[in-house]
Amino acid sequence: MAGTPSMDDCIRNCTDCHTICLETVSHCLTKGGAHAETGHVRLMLDCVDICRTSADFMIRGSRFHHLTCGACAEICAACADRCDRMADDARMKRCAEMCRRCAESCRAMSSMAS
Repeated sequence: MAGTPSMDDCIRNCTDCHTICLETVSHCLTKGGAHAETGHVRLMLDCVDICRTSADFMIRGSRFHHLTCGACAEICAACADRCDRMADDARMKRCAEMCRRCAESCRAMSSMAS
């Protein structure tokens, strides 16, 4: 169950990343071009979903949260790398920074398997 400072931080990072990535997907689809490339949008949506799922697993105290956090760390890192390719766009840079913060937090949480 949520309650430890590191888990609370990870839940917050996952929730914030979910929101920022979802907002950024909308931005990308509106902007078009490379921003709306299928692989890029799919990766961002993967990030949106795994962040929400990881937060949910931690909030309800699932004994499997370390597994979702491990996947979340990997997907968020990939999303950050992809968004960094468009870092001349402030929204993409913001998304990359949040994804990186979430990846670090989830990586730490996944290594604390219970």
